[in-house]
Amino acid sequence: MRPRVSWMTGNDDTILEYFQEHDVALPPKGLEINLEREGFSVSYSTIHRRLKKLEQTGLVDRVRQREAYYAITDKGRAYLSGDLDASELTLDE
Repeated sequence: MRPRVSWMTGNDDTILEYFQEHDVALPPKGLEINLEREGFSVSYSTIHRRLKKLEQTGLVDRVRQREAYYAITDKGRAYLSGDLDASELTLDE
């Protein structure tokens, strides 16, 4: 398991890993459906909330404003590969 900072959850890794493995941009509902198909139980509200936090830190980017599609960023890939120290991830709450 990779190190996480206090505000991160296991769902964050699940979301980031899905985006990286499938190289897609999805809206929160589409992500919920696809994660469920792969055996993950993450609610729409949790996905929506976590995507906002991941976007604030630059790990995902909202690629379509109107439809709210999200995709992993290079920073998100660096985090997953261990090339980005988790302590560098800050969240302004």
